[in-house]
Amino acid sequence: MSKRLRSILTPIIAVLLGIIVGTIIMLVSGYNPVDAYTALWNGAFGDVYYTGEVIRQVTPYILAGLAVAFAFRVGLFNIGVEGQFIVGWLAAVWVGVAFDLPKVIHLPLAIIAAMVAGGLWAFIPGLLKARFRVHEVIVTIMMNYTALHTVNYIIRTKLNQGSAKTGMIHESASLRSPWLQELTTHSTMHWGIMIAIACCFIMWFLLEKTTRGFELRAVGFNQDAAHYAGMSVNKNIILSMVISGAFAGIAGAMEGLGTFGYMAVQGGFTGVGFNGIAVALLGGNTALGVFFSALLFGSLKIGALSMPLEAGVPKELVDIIIALIVFFVASSYIIRVVLDRFSKKGVK
Repeated sequence: MSKRLRSILTPIIAVLLGIIVGTIIMLVSGYNPVDAYTALWNGAFGDVYYTGEVIRQVTPYILAGLAVAFAFRVGLFNIGVEGQFIVGWLAAVWVGVAFDLPKVIHLPLAIIAAMVAGGLWAFIPGLLKARFRVHEVIVTIMMNYTALHTVNYIIRTKLNQGSAKTGMIHESASLRSPWLQELTTHSTMHWGIMIAIACCFIMWFLLEKTTRGFELRAVGFNQDAAHYAGMSVNKNIILSMVISGAFAGIAGAMEGLGTFGYMAVQGGFTGVGFNGIAVALLGGNTALGVFFSALLFGSLKIGALSMPLEAGVPKELVDIIIALIVFFVASSYIIRVVLDRFSKKGVK
């Protein structure tokens, strides 16, 4: 069996195994899995409004997944996507509130501000990794908490509008469209999905079609070999973290400029950055894989909201299924071994 076919089959089998084990859990718990999955489907695609909500949910998942996947491809584990997401959200909203410019200037400026904020937040662990070999996992985890509490402090003391949240962004910085809202019967879908798709193409093109992308991937494969080939390992480590953070910052901008139009004090982590890890794992750290993986996770998240009402099944069961899918993806070595054995039997 070719490596490409195996890489395609592995996440598909992981998803199927997650659904099968989830079905068994439902049966043991006394729930009807047919009703549950029917409600899940109807809650995601049974109405144009729900489909719009799925697309809205998928948008930050794609970008968070790209952030994690990009760092993975360079041999880094960016656990700090959540923090970079939060600071990007704040930066985009601040630009959206503080300035009143023509839309053709204002909206790109707000998105660029989110990119810069996320990139700078990721630059710190990148620099520490490159110069002092401080493990990026430890630094990025700590910086998630730093981002959360720093952003909350700024909102409470500098941008507070009387209700622990910022003011609404100006319409000139908004990703929302009356046409899209009317098309999806007033869902929160916005034009951010087009930006997310464009970022998928950018990541693919950068890594697969450019010299810089070749260097980044070479560093990810073997840092010593890349160094002996004359490549700057430290420079590429920092660059990869900055680009990863920029993707995460754009994900935050999608929430600030699209879904909500403001930012409120966060009682805890949003979960988008951490879900990005699962999205990247299931997507095999490729741009196309991340897109389809985000589509699956977004559909499950939105569809799960209908399960308690239509089937009497707790929506937390979907979280269990997602966790099982991630578990099987993480155990993909076993799946690959089984596939190899089947392929060898087929050859005989």
